[in-house]
Amino acid sequence: MQYLGISYEMKHAPKLDPTFIPFGVWREAYLKGAAQPIAIAVEREAGKVSVHHTKIYGTPEMAEADYRYVERYVKFLLWSIGGFRVSVCGCSDIAKKLAAAYTPEGERHFDHEFVGQLYEREIEILDLPLEACPAANEKAQPMGGHTDGCRIGFDAGGSDRKVSAVIDGECVYSEEVVWFPKINEDPDYHYGHILDAFRTAASKMPRVDAIGVSSAGVFIGNAPMVASLFIKVPRSNWEKVKTIYDRAAAEIGNVPIVVANDGDVSALAGAMGLGVGNIMGIAMGTSEAVGYVDKDKNVMGWLNELAFAPVDLQAGAMQDEWSTDYGVGCKYFSQDAVIKLAPFAGIELDPALSPAEKLKVVQALMAEDDERAKAIYETIGAYLAYTVVLYSQFYDIEHMMMLGRVMSGKGGDTILSVCNAILADEFPALAKKVEVMLPDEKTRRVGQSVAAATLPEIRK
Repeated sequence: MQYLGISYEMKHAPKLDPTFIPFGVWREAYLKGAAQPIAIAVEREAGKVSVHHTKIYGTPEMAEADYRYVERYVKFLLWSIGGFRVSVCGCSDIAKKLAAAYTPEGERHFDHEFVGQLYEREIEILDLPLEACPAANEKAQPMGGHTDGCRIGFDAGGSDRKVSAVIDGECVYSEEVVWFPKINEDPDYHYGHILDAFRTAASKMPRVDAIGVSSAGVFIGNAPMVASLFIKVPRSNWEKVKTIYDRAAAEIGNVPIVVANDGDVSALAGAMGLGVGNIMGIAMGTSEAVGYVDKDKNVMGWLNELAFAPVDLQAGAMQDEWSTDYGVGCKYFSQDAVIKLAPFAGIELDPALSPAEKLKVVQALMAEDDERAKAIYETIGAYLAYTVVLYSQFYDIEHMMMLGRVMSGKGGDTILSVCNAILADEFPALAKKVEVMLPDEKTRRVGQSVAAATLPEIRK
């Protein structure tokens, strides 16, 4: 197979999507012939800088491949690690093209706007010589895994909120309450529910030493900068949103509070259940939610919004309606993936059904061993195998824990079996290192809110 002059091998093309071009596999093939060194430095909050050294061809005939490689690389870094200043060091032509792309009128206009909301400053793409590449400055601030003392763990779900009171790692009380955050414009509605949950848990313990929160969204410190829970809150009222968790915690007392993305907290729950680190959790539901815990079982505070990071390079890949990009993870590892593949499998879904209802139709067919439904899940299994290759190029992964409604039932079993079979056949070394699995019973028992409770370190 060939793409932009680069030959690559894919022995098990996804059954219903044979034109799929796996970014990770193509990247490995591309780098075999690249010789001109360049560096990409991405700066995010608090002066943290991540530096990635790579190579391009640097010849006129490979200019298109070079740009495509670097453009996708930068896109992946922005959505995995995060950042507002990108220094492209060693290739002025590519740097200038990227600078034009990341503007309100450019190809990456969505990313430009998103970064502006997240960091409250415009993204910068700098053109620097290789020798002027900024120095790496990771300053990792690990969090999670603390079980001492009396803790509140809060899981802010989109349809229900769950809070737990945890004493020395043991859950002594938990409750779930239905709420409607996604349809409420008033941040005081959200604040009232959060404070009520905190107070309920506090009443079940002799004291409160720390509070941990698991929530969908992207956070700078404890401040939600982009979050689906507050989707109806006008940006003009966002200052109340940014302080919402800190203000609620202050009502409980002068205790530390840490807020983390729910994907990271899922991975942390897996680490607590399995007793190991280097875990990536991938939840296939409405979208793709990803979290990561390092070798020391710590959440690192990266974005990990891989739903909007590239996995497929094909020009005809499905477009994500929100980010407007093509070939990004949310269209391969979510209910949207099942829905987009259904017509290729010969399954007609009633357009009047909601996405969740369409998924249930395919799941019902799969439960009856329908070969058309099986082809859909086999295709997603192939997507996953080749994307394990990609994600392993950016994360140190030993355990990949698969979650979410798409992974339920026979469909999930098929995804796992196909993925692991392809890894064993084409990437045996990776297959020995990375275990792709469903969470075990102990991991399920830990739960989001209990894992969230372990996020903060108690002040001594």
